[in-house]
Amino acid sequence: MSCGGIFDVDAKRERLTNLEQHMTEAGFWDAQDQARSVVQEVKVLKSWVDSYDAIARRVESGRELDELLTAEPDDTMLQELDGEVAGIETDLRAFELKSLLQGPDDWRDVQLEIAAGAGGTEAMDWAQMLMRMYTRWAERHGFSVDVLDMSEGEEAGIKGAVLEIKGASAYGFLRPETGVHRLVRISPFDSNARRHTSFASVFVYPVVNEEINIEIKDEDIRMDVFRASGAGGQHVNKTSSAVRLTHIPSGIVVSSQQERSQFKNKATAMKQLRNKLYQLEADKQAAAKAKLDATKSDVSFGSQIRSYVFQPYTMVNDHRTELKIPDVQRVMDGDIDPFIEAYLKRFGAGVSEIA
Repeated sequence: MSCGGIFDVDAKRERLTNLEQHMTEAGFWDAQDQARSVVQEVKVLKSWVDSYDAIARRVESGRELDELLTAEPDDTMLQELDGEVAGIETDLRAFELKSLLQGPDDWRDVQLEIAAGAGGTEAMDWAQMLMRMYTRWAERHGFSVDVLDMSEGEEAGIKGAVLEIKGASAYGFLRPETGVHRLVRISPFDSNARRHTSFASVFVYPVVNEEINIEIKDEDIRMDVFRASGAGGQHVNKTSSAVRLTHIPSGIVVSSQQERSQFKNKATAMKQLRNKLYQLEADKQAAAKAKLDATKSDVSFGSQIRSYVFQPYTMVNDHRTELKIPDVQRVMDGDIDPFIEAYLKRFGAGVSEIA
């Protein structure tokens, strides 16, 4: 089995061998930040090579079974071969999709931020529906989900939420979800049962490991404490444990109110801030690259990327790839992989092409 194009297994295998040899050299751990970076790269490369080798072994096993059937036909063995071929096709499709994740941060965990747009309760309900959709998607993939921050709506839904989703290449897979998501339905909050259009925005950031050097000076941060809102018991509502951090140079504001401890909320907010500062720097680099590449559009977070229509018909339409799926409930239950796959096949690891 050979593989070319965007995925060069020979180059990755050679790089992995060189790094593993480097790890055995004396003084490797003297520079711990650099050593941790090497260990992480080895881990990522090994996952690529191991996945490739596993498929190659399965293909070879299938060939051997096919040769046996040629020499001595057998219905039971034929069924086994058919099952093996189907399994190989599934593995190859997953590997092909993974091979499109070649961005520098695609291997990382992801921080996903949802915010309700204009429209009051209707938009807040939509934001909560999106939160459920992404949580279900993560569960389908065996990823873990932590709620870093959530602000509940006055009547229903949420004003916004920040999720951290941990799993192999979670950022790479969810990177295409950045943008404005549009809902069209008969509002359950309208006594006249009129059709409403609601909007919510989704932003994703790679989760930055602690060893990556992002300097945050104490004098550049303003911290405000306040009482948490929403569910959580008497303690949450009576104690000023919620934390809001403002990074003065960039103007970035983050908050956390999920924990009872002010100390824990500050730590969570600091993690959010580090992630956003990292993404801010990555966006600057991407913008500089875009100026040199006239064929690619600038990243725009204010564009509608997908519409979810519940009435008068059911349809989810991705406006960047034109992929349409009529089973809207299936999508809301977390089956968004077809949209992710279509986006990655069209735009790959380049700068997001948000129409």
